[in-house]
Amino acid sequence: MQHRCPHGTTKIYENSGMPCPTTEYLEKYPVYGNVQPPQSLKPKQEFQACRGKMEGITTFKSDYRPYEIVKQPRHVPEEYKPNHGEIDLGTTYKQDFNSYKVQPVAIVRPLERQEVKKGKLNTVPTYKDDYRAWDVQKWELYKPEQTYHPPTVKFGNSTTFQDDYIPQEIKPRQSFKPSLVVKHSTVPFNGDTSHHLDYVPHQLEFKFVRPKEVYKPPNQSFENLTTHRYDFQGLVGETAKICKPAYTRLTQNAPFEGSTEFRESFQPWEISPPEVKKVPKYVPPTGTMQLNSMSQLDYVPYQVSRVVPIRPISPRRSNNFPFQGKSTTKEDFPAWESCRQGIVKRQQQIPNPSGKFDGLSTFRSHYVPHELIPRESCKPLNVALKSSVPFDDVTMYSIEYAPKKQEICPASYPFPPGYIFENTNSQGHKFFRKITPAVKAF
Repeated sequence: MQHRCPHGTTKIYENSGMPCPTTEYLEKYPVYGNVQPPQSLKPKQEFQACRGKMEGITTFKSDYRPYEIVKQPRHVPEEYKPNHGEIDLGTTYKQDFNSYKVQPVAIVRPLERQEVKKGKLNTVPTYKDDYRAWDVQKWELYKPEQTYHPPTVKFGNSTTFQDDYIPQEIKPRQSFKPSLVVKHSTVPFNGDTSHHLDYVPHQLEFKFVRPKEVYKPPNQSFENLTTHRYDFQGLVGETAKICKPAYTRLTQNAPFEGSTEFRESFQPWEISPPEVKKVPKYVPPTGTMQLNSMSQLDYVPYQVSRVVPIRPISPRRSNNFPFQGKSTTKEDFPAWESCRQGIVKRQQQIPNPSGKFDGLSTFRSHYVPHELIPRESCKPLNVALKSSVPFDDVTMYSIEYAPKKQEICPASYPFPPGYIFENTNSQGHKFFRKITPAVKAF
């Protein structure tokens, strides 16, 4: 018995790079007639050499025209000859600049003043020493008093517009808007269209109906066993153990006892509280404040009469005749009597009904009631059917099913029972020989 699997060759044996083409499935594959298994359409990885001779002429070689290249003459530089004598490194700045002896500048730094904390400072500033208080009197207001008083009587004079305006009667304009009445046509409606006139009806051809194929069951029995069921054999094993060591957490409840660099370098120092400067209490000055300014003290009032306006005398004549307030505007535009325009309402075309509303519509008047006959329901009753005939539970599967014994592939055993190991080939396959029972001669 030879068992072949579809895996590649191992490194211990011969490594040809090609897998084993034969498998147990291909050996046991039942051939039906002339039907062969599908072949792979993958192209072979082979180098296809060109049989013809290669012509080494390209478009560049055929179109290229060689030209004679003349080498350009190279410029030969002259040999450097240094000048005799010394270089004059003097400049106008060196000639015109006069050097002076300069000493280092001394640092002007103020002396450190030591603050004297003890003792009380009694000093008088220059402002208090130089300031002199003057006797100043309060100014008096020179604003003139306001003598104007608004009138209390209502203003009842009419304007020239109110006197000259003549109201006129306004007539409403006639509306030229067309009426919204639908105009009915007496000509009958012509419902013929170009589609109705030009359409030519054609007779439809008979539709081809393909006959329904009749199902033909296969003659051979169905094989429901797969290669996985054939080859698989469950093996009982133990679960893998965890190799991770147990984690033990180290905890200490005792406080830390020891000195650190931070504790040694930063020790607590005593800090004195900051001194708070006391603010002296405000003491108001004694006496009254003099609010007189230099302008109020030096000002001398004078009695001055009001200046009379220099205005020419108007040549107005005093007449005792009454004023005639007539003008061309009053004569040409007399006042008309005007009244407020009323609301322009549209006349109602449909007169309001005078009688009592019957409440009967055309639908109610023309409707003829008919007696309703209920339709019979075709729905079957939701009642389980009971039959005295026994239930026929015979199916096609139970008739055609042929039980087969599940065989275990001997290749799953390291040493299959009933076989003897012979050798191992170059591809790593093991070959076993079946033990034939010895026949005793009579």
